[in-house]
Amino acid sequence: MATDLHRRQALAALAGLGACVIAPRAAFANTGDRVHLAAAWEHQGSFHIGVLSTQDGAGQALQIHAVLEVPTRAHGLCVLPDGSVIATARRPGDWLVRWHPDRRAKPQWLWQEGERSFNGHVLASADGQRLYTTETDAETGASWIVVRDTRTLAAIAAWPTHGIDAHELIWDLRTPHGGVPTLIVANGGVPTAPETGRVKRDLGAMDPSLVRLDARTGHLLGQWRLQDPRLSLRHLAWSPDGTTLGIALQAEHDNPAVKNAAPVLALFDGTTLRGVAAPEPVAQSLRGYGGSMAATPTGWAVSCPRAHGIATFSLHGDWQGLVPLPEVCPLAVRSGALWAGGLASSLQNAQAAAPLAHPHGTRLQGARLDNHWVVLQG
Repeated sequence: MATDLHRRQALAALAGLGACVIAPRAAFANTGDRVHLAAAWEHQGSFHIGVLSTQDGAGQALQIHAVLEVPTRAHGLCVLPDGSVIATARRPGDWLVRWHPDRRAKPQWLWQEGERSFNGHVLASADGQRLYTTETDAETGASWIVVRDTRTLAAIAAWPTHGIDAHELIWDLRTPHGGVPTLIVANGGVPTAPETGRVKRDLGAMDPSLVRLDARTGHLLGQWRLQDPRLSLRHLAWSPDGTTLGIALQAEHDNPAVKNAAPVLALFDGTTLRGVAAPEPVAQSLRGYGGSMAATPTGWAVSCPRAHGIATFSLHGDWQGLVPLPEVCPLAVRSGALWAGGLASSLQNAQAAAPLAHPHGTRLQGARLDNHWVVLQG
């Protein structure tokens, strides 16, 4: 009973947040049939974060509503209660920014000084007063959660993730641990080195894992691994009822056939972590690469840009089908419906029998959307 009560309270506080708290100012909220999405993208060699907007219904163009150019490729996004957007660079990243789309304040930048690099993801506390970033120690390669003051962006604590290549982190909706808030972190497990950036090294030493941490102290509360150490754990999403965590996987096998047939989804029920395979010959087409991760009442969705489609599964892990969308990358959930971004167009209600297509407006044509969208809730 206590666990169910905690779960209901957590869901009420965090439902629909994905990776952060969302309660933006009215200037950028979704009103009526208007939709706003925080996003990151590359266009003609330059990189941007921004707010994209459209209206419900097929044929409505997806437009740039507000935009900020950033130094390098951005990755994870978080929207704070005041409507400001936190974005951080793709790993190994050296910048983090707090941006106000309504221009009521100048962008606030934080640059790493060489001790650590950002791993592309940031999470906010429920009250928006603290930020949690995944980072890598430049000297040892070990990963850390760094707790930062939202107002100053200064670090106030740092906790080991008990792994390497930490990627996305998310609030734990499942296990109460006496009412203590807990974090789930995906350690991707891919060895790299500061001098070679994103170049993967010694893949035979991969050690991906999922960890649960006390969000007050960073104390390790649990750690789980898949049987196959060549499956890197990357992106995270909770099922609508908060009982199961979905994890997007990226395979790093030496054998191309094994790599291409590898699962792109794993499920965690609080005690067991298991991979979920797509049936042959569909599995080969997914090429072992899961991008963004989302869940709706219809089931799980994993964007597979190398397969030019969205892999969909039931909430129990049964295969449902591949939804075609060229170079699909970001996913988001709005009012229980899946939104998915592609190269030339995006889909509304992508899991439906007849998804609604939104062509990209002039300023978005040719833009390559990054892995993540965040719906700005009204």
